[in-house]
Amino acid sequence: MALNKQWFIFIIILIFLMGTAISNSYAARIKDLAAIKGIRTNQLAGYGLIVGLNGTGDKDGVTFTKQALANMMEKMNIFVDSSQLKVKNVAAVIVTANIPPFARIGDKIDVVVSSLGDAKSLKGGTLLITPLKGVDGQIYALAQGPVALAMASGAGDRDSHLQVARIVNGASVEHEIPFKLNGKRNLILSLFQPDFTTAKRMRDTINESIGQGVAKTIDSSALSLRVPDNMWKKNVAEFIADIETLTVIPDTIAKVVINEKTGTVVIGSDVTISSVAIAHGDLSVMINDAPENANKESVMSIPGTSTIGELVRGLNSLGVKPQDLISILQSIKAAGALQAELDII
Repeated sequence: MALNKQWFIFIIILIFLMGTAISNSYAARIKDLAAIKGIRTNQLAGYGLIVGLNGTGDKDGVTFTKQALANMMEKMNIFVDSSQLKVKNVAAVIVTANIPPFARIGDKIDVVVSSLGDAKSLKGGTLLITPLKGVDGQIYALAQGPVALAMASGAGDRDSHLQVARIVNGASVEHEIPFKLNGKRNLILSLFQPDFTTAKRMRDTINESIGQGVAKTIDSSALSLRVPDNMWKKNVAEFIADIETLTVIPDTIAKVVINEKTGTVVIGSDVTISSVAIAHGDLSVMINDAPENANKESVMSIPGTSTIGELVRGLNSLGVKPQDLISILQSIKAAGALQAELDII
């Protein structure tokens, strides 16, 4: 018998949990756990027109599309009355892009175009040259080119979102964002997931590898880095590269995440349960320090301070469904026996 969707998701999560205890023993690179403050992408946006649509563009009631088209033609010394224009083959769009740090003039970046009016589809259209600006009003890139709809594999137009499209390498960087590394004596290393234990481990690893006093913990989300005297003038990038490749074993809080709509349960391997007895329907579960005293015919018993993964695997072997498991976990948390944060989404 084929498994339903919820059971399929549930089994995949259980397979993941079985390997979590092993995977947690592996270290991660610092570059995957943190980034230097100030070195980041910046958001760009612009207003543009897509032409060449097969009658799927904005309707005549969208006045800003007509006005934009008339303004564009006026710049080409073609003067028309905007009220006389038909724009069924034209669509007004917002063009967005992310410019990476240290992008140079001439570099190519991807752009996303999204319909502003009531166009039915952007399929087959071409974006006209569109300036992309930052929040400071400065033009940083120019976008242009044929758009491509993002379709799922094997999906037809009915299954796709036709008002949003993408242009790979569709924009060219025209203005660089100034950021100078050389000459900086101090840097801030910002953690993606704040955690005091992980921050301390990073500090210790950096100091052992680069030199004592190079890294200091500010709080759970940041470290202060002092660039060595022989590197701050010309080799700050090399200093950052040396730190990025260092490995640290990250630490996380014990957490259980439950999605009630789909029946998905994600459980960290370090989540533990204190002694507790559970009755749910025809099922009885006892978690204590003397499992040999339990009535094995009616009670599933596992040792106290067992991991939640052991409980879930035991319940799964008895045929407990995901929705029942969610109710059991909520009750254990309410009783104060679940030593973890319970997050219901």
